[in-house]
Amino acid sequence: MFKLPKYIEPDFSQEKFVKAPNAKLLAAPVDKAAPKGFHATSIFPEYFKVGGKWYLAEDSRMDCVPVFENGKIHVREFRNLKQGDQVVVGRTEDCEEGIYVHADCFEKGEQAKAATFGFRQSRSRETGFSHDYQQLIELLQYERTHGGYVVWVLGPACSFDAGARECFARLVENGYVSALLAGNALATHDLEGGYLGTALGMDIRNQTPHMDGHYNHLDTINCINTHGSIPTFIEKEGIQDGIIRACVKCDVPFVLNGSIRDDGPLPEVYEHTYVGQDTIRSHVRKATTVIGMATVLHTIATGNMTPTYRVLADGTIRPVYFYMVDTSEFAANKLGDRGSLSAKGIVTNVQDFMTNVCKGLGL
Repeated sequence: MFKLPKYIEPDFSQEKFVKAPNAKLLAAPVDKAAPKGFHATSIFPEYFKVGGKWYLAEDSRMDCVPVFENGKIHVREFRNLKQGDQVVVGRTEDCEEGIYVHADCFEKGEQAKAATFGFRQSRSRETGFSHDYQQLIELLQYERTHGGYVVWVLGPACSFDAGARECFARLVENGYVSALLAGNALATHDLEGGYLGTALGMDIRNQTPHMDGHYNHLDTINCINTHGSIPTFIEKEGIQDGIIRACVKCDVPFVLNGSIRDDGPLPEVYEHTYVGQDTIRSHVRKATTVIGMATVLHTIATGNMTPTYRVLADGTIRPVYFYMVDTSEFAANKLGDRGSLSAKGIVTNVQDFMTNVCKGLGL
């Protein structure tokens, strides 16, 4: 039975907290810039002492700036800073400057405490992932039952196989997907599969090339743009399967962000980077579990917006779980190299991953 670990609050009666000075606040000199010596946030819970009281940054993300405003700590991207914002200044993390980074904040099981040295600690092709699957399946069941917000980040390989498309559609239809983040390619090839039975011109069932199949994704984009939107295309062309069709059918939000190499793009693709980033963060702010599959850069981008914790409406603080699924050990572990230290890598192809998850959930 899955159970969330308990959050361990700092003991503010300790001498280091009591004797800590108030955090230094300096006004942002101009829009989009912080004062020199600004504090940059991490993925962990962080507390700031203002007026003798410790405040938690309740909605955080990595590499941003804490601003004290209206009795709360607000974490803002540099581009959202306004001249005069009261920015926390200081780069120590253990109360020396009224700043405390609370890294070790959730109860650990006995296995996690067992040893400081051990073999096979990395995530590689040799790692046994059966237990990870079981944990993830129990987590997904918990999230659906307890109103969690599960965000999936998908690369185009997730749409290259008919079975994988069907598995993910069932996840959507059965309430295991709260939001989908992807790029132009995932939606294009998934909709190409529903429209022409191919992905990049290869049959999604037997992986054989179609005659002139290299036109298929372009014909799909052209047809969608002719209809003016993805939902209208799905309706008018009678699309009956696929990932995006399931999202439209079940009213699950999908966020498509553009890149420099996109064909088209599709009408719903965000072409302005920061508008797309803000839209991603609107879902990350609610996320309790994030699962990235076969997309290194998109998953890292999402990971950099995702803290290790979430403050719920009732004030409860719980962990945010993060998984990265890829065939490459490098890809599965790279998220940790970019600061998302709590992310768990699973080294496998996404088609097998989705099939195993759906089987474990009884879908």
